[in-house]
Amino acid sequence: MAVWTGNDLDRVGAAEELEIASLRQDGTLRKSRTIWVVRVGDEIYVRSVNGRSSDWFRGVLTRHEGRIQAGGVEKDATFIEETDPGLNERINGAYREKYRRQPKEYVDACLTPQARAATIRIVPRD
Repeated sequence: MAVWTGNDLDRVGAAEELEIASLRQDGTLRKSRTIWVVRVGDEIYVRSVNGRSSDWFRGVLTRHEGRIQAGGVEKDATFIEETDPGLNERINGAYREKYRRQPKEYVDACLTPQARAATIRIVPRD
C-alpha cells in the first residue's frame, strides 16, 4: 500500500476542505463532495457529519476506492474505516484544533458519536 509523501501530507493536512469522489461498482467516479479534512501523524482522515447513512459515505463503502483532491494534491485513494477509540479521540482533537475558528456547532457536528462512526482514513494508491 502506498504512503503519503511529506509534501502531500503537509498540503492535504493544511487544506481547509477536501473533495472526495468514490468509485461506483462499474468503476466510474461518483460526483465529488466537499468535506473537512484533518491530519493525525502521518495519516489523513475525514468524517461524515451525517453519519453512516450519508450518500457520500455509503458510496465510499461500495468499493473503498476513489479520488481525492485537496491543497493542490489529486490522488487515487483507498478508504479505510477507522474504529479505534483512542485514535478517534486524537482525530476529535485534530478537528477541534484545525477548525477552532469555525462556528462551534459546525465543529461539534464532527465530534458526535454518529460522525465518529463514519470516520475514514484516506490512503493514496499507486
